[in-house]
Amino acid sequence: MEQSFIAYIQNSIIENWDLDALTDYKGATLQYKDVARKIEKIHILFEESGIQKGDKIAICGKNCSHWGVAFLATLTYGAIIVPILHEFKADNVHNIVNHSEAKFLFVGDVTWEALNEAAMPLLEGIILINDFSVLISRSEKLTHAREHLNELFGKKYPKNFRQEHINYHKDQPEELAVINYTSGTTSYSKGVMLPYRSLWSNTKFAFEVLRLNPGDKIVSMLPMAHMYGLAFEFLYEFSVGCQIYFLTRIPSPKIIFQAFAEIKPNLVVAVPLIIEKIIKKNVLPKLQTPAMKILLKVPIINDKIKATVREEMINAFGGNFAEIIIGGAAFNQEIEQFLQMIEFPYTVGYGMTECGPIICYEDWKKFKPASCGKAAPRMEVKVLSPDPENAVGEIICRGANVMLGYYKNEEATAQVIDKDGWLHTGDLALMDKEGNITIKGRSKNMLLSGSGQNIYPEEIEDKLNNLPYIAESIVVQQNDKLVGLVYPDFDDAFAHGLKQEDMNRVMEENRIALNETLPTYSQISKMKIYPEEFEKTPKKSIKRFLYQEAKG
Repeated sequence: MEQSFIAYIQNSIIENWDLDALTDYKGATLQYKDVARKIEKIHILFEESGIQKGDKIAICGKNCSHWGVAFLATLTYGAIIVPILHEFKADNVHNIVNHSEAKFLFVGDVTWEALNEAAMPLLEGIILINDFSVLISRSEKLTHAREHLNELFGKKYPKNFRQEHINYHKDQPEELAVINYTSGTTSYSKGVMLPYRSLWSNTKFAFEVLRLNPGDKIVSMLPMAHMYGLAFEFLYEFSVGCQIYFLTRIPSPKIIFQAFAEIKPNLVVAVPLIIEKIIKKNVLPKLQTPAMKILLKVPIINDKIKATVREEMINAFGGNFAEIIIGGAAFNQEIEQFLQMIEFPYTVGYGMTECGPIICYEDWKKFKPASCGKAAPRMEVKVLSPDPENAVGEIICRGANVMLGYYKNEEATAQVIDKDGWLHTGDLALMDKEGNITIKGRSKNMLLSGSGQNIYPEEIEDKLNNLPYIAESIVVQQNDKLVGLVYPDFDDAFAHGLKQEDMNRVMEENRIALNETLPTYSQISKMKIYPEEFEKTPKKSIKRFLYQEAKG
């Protein structure tokens, strides 16, 4: 088969025409033919409005069926999609829409309430994801097309819209498909340009290792504007002919449990935090009883208990899946040992947005504990170290999954992709003789939230340092919470009549003010005051490593 991502989508729609495709949990279901019809209507809307192949279309809203439809409609038309995390604050969304030069913005109702169309002057139209109604039109063509959409559709397909009418854009491997922004503020925001070969290679990888069948079910929990959720809870499953359930609300453990019990998914894709919560809340308490502790030490009963515990765990996720794929963040070592002990079927992968996302993976039957697998198909992975087995080095990779570069930012691209095409990840790891990669840390100070979101402490510190009476700050992660360590500007504070005992109150006010400007996943849970300046290098940057363990 030729290397075409769109062919996966087109063939799946034709072959799975009468199967259920996208379901909003506790809401409506679209079959593959309904998705095709909606895609066709959006294509007519684009065409009538003068959207060209290669134009950018942005999308920002919670996961739902129509999010998926708008995404697929954009690519199958030949336009470039710009998915934006709905957790981003309004000014970040405005910045990304402007920087990407998007012509249209598909927006969720909740997201829309915070946005300001005047801040996005390049947009020709803003379309509500819920029902594809036009919220703002700056073009008569768009207004006319939306008002006459059903009529235009009827004219184009007078007899009936059928499989043989499906004929989508023919993609080229190096052609730009997606611009995915890794963070929200302009100064650090990088638009990762993923070509069709990256989408194709990641989807093909999933076909090679995940083995789902048409009609299988999956629950989509991760944000689709993030490549991990997009690739492995949506694009692959849609290509197979699965039914994808969107939770459409904040995925609390309670809702997730309820959904798993009802839907019984055939594959679970998760971040470590969800797995850890389930084990801590539902499984470990039952093992902590004195009788249990004794029994776990008796070898024969032990196996029986392990089997029971494994079954409990499997049932917690609906009891119908082949394996759980865990990625997006570092895995808690104790929990991992526990899963190994009960022989639970899970796999850990490693990737980054810049690879759309997959870099490493290993099947759970062959998986080396604490590692994140070996190089994925069509990817080469190396660790830059004289002795990769014992001395940590940076992970570099190249292959079909790697991005074209950062949008409108050649300097940033040159910093990460070298002349031989190797992408420098900034992650530090060891690599054994078999090629298993074990990550030891992130060299670029990047933190990862429990839900797998990238957090760049420098961005938060930038904002913190602008607040009253703060001289300098560091943001560190403790037990999955972010803590702001601050050295106050005492001179300034005292000059304004504040006393030593006022400092905690002032910093708490700063914390609240700061959090109002940050997405939920990067908010500061508490502030800790340092009485003296932080230690610095000769270049005057703070020696971060000295403060990572700061207890507060």
